[in-house]
Amino acid sequence: MGLLLRSMGRLLTAVCLLALIVPVFGGAPVGQQGAGGRGVGSVGGVGPPPVLPAGPVPRRADGSVILGSATPSDKGLWLPQNGGAATLSGLDALPYQPWTRAMLPERQRNQLEPHTRCKPSGSARQFITPYGVEIVELRELQRVFIFDVGGPHTYRTIHLDGRAHPTPLPRSYYGHSIGRWEGDTLIIETGGFNEGFWLDRRGTPHTDAMRTIERLTRTDSRTIRYEITVNDLGAYTAPWTSGFNFSWEPGTELFEYVCQQANYADTLMVGAHTSVDRTSAITP
Repeated sequence: MGLLLRSMGRLLTAVCLLALIVPVFGGAPVGQQGAGGRGVGSVGGVGPPPVLPAGPVPRRADGSVILGSATPSDKGLWLPQNGGAATLSGLDALPYQPWTRAMLPERQRNQLEPHTRCKPSGSARQFITPYGVEIVELRELQRVFIFDVGGPHTYRTIHLDGRAHPTPLPRSYYGHSIGRWEGDTLIIETGGFNEGFWLDRRGTPHTDAMRTIERLTRTDSRTIRYEITVNDLGAYTAPWTSGFNFSWEPGTELFEYVCQQANYADTLMVGAHTSVDRTSAITP
């Protein structure tokens, strides 16, 4: 009995010492904000961005606005202000054609979104991701690059050298984008889209006839106002405009995102949460 009590006492002492050591050497608790506001220990390392006071719009020496990092050491990404739940505003009032209005509830029941299956997403959907985007301006090349973090490791190019769209316009996920500056607003005109992506996470449809005009306006040090005008008479009876805001998440750089082709998430697959055959090798 004495030997048993002594053994139990040693075990209890070891447990108490371990409890003292772990908080010192075990790192930050789950959910604590690390550099750049990403939660240390949270799923995917993603947490809410820190609340920082907004400063003035960053500018170059010539007074022109900066859409990306203000300095080479000022790292960060742009995220939608409502995170992964962000969507375009005013969607219920869009001038849908009958077939596009009928398609929406079907897409919401059977969420076969191409973005969740490692496909690039053009137009507004590129910005609606909980992982954000990086905007890089190369003035010497007269181009702006928008890099995706989540998804298929792709990026979009906006040409600022005064060129016109090619004729005929080739079809692609991002289309062909040309841009110009009007004050603090970057205006981007894009055409040549394919039909392989959704306009937002909700499933807003479009056709390959779609043309868009996007406006990115940096309103302070940590906010960009995004506005998009969609002109697609194949899917809508008239052009329409919507938008949302981006928030700057400081201290975060592009990171590796492994997009799995065989994604079997039950809420992102056909069947509206019911049991269906998922053995097909075809990816929509």
